[in-house]
Amino acid sequence: QVQLVESGGGLVQPGGSLRLSCAVSARIPSMYFMGWYRQAPGKQRGLVAGFFKNGSSTYAYSVKGRFTISRDNTRDTMWLQSNSLKPEDAAVYYCNLKSSFLDIWGQGTQVSVSS
Repeated sequence: QVQLVESGGGLVQPGGSLRLSCAVSARIPSMYFMGWYRQAPGKQRGLVAGFFKNGSSTYAYSVKGRFTISRDNTRDTMWLQSNSLKPEDAAVYYCNLKSSFLDIWGQGTQVSVSS
């Protein structure tokens, strides 16, 4: 059973940075998307950033220029470098992997932004 495990969340002041990590327990040959979503209280879960199978990446407009998604060559680990954090970035951040047969979510990691 494939599992995604996030880490790296926490409490930071506005303007601060966090680096989130997502570890994949097994390689998925048919994977076509891997990315980060977030969900704040009372709001729908939305895409933050992700990689497509061809290696291209996508970002939500609200995080462009502040967040950077990256992964290692084996695609076993993915990171989200989050800089210049704002209070509106506070949410539970989820790692997600999609393949021809699977749509897997991690347990989430809380990011809080407050002075």
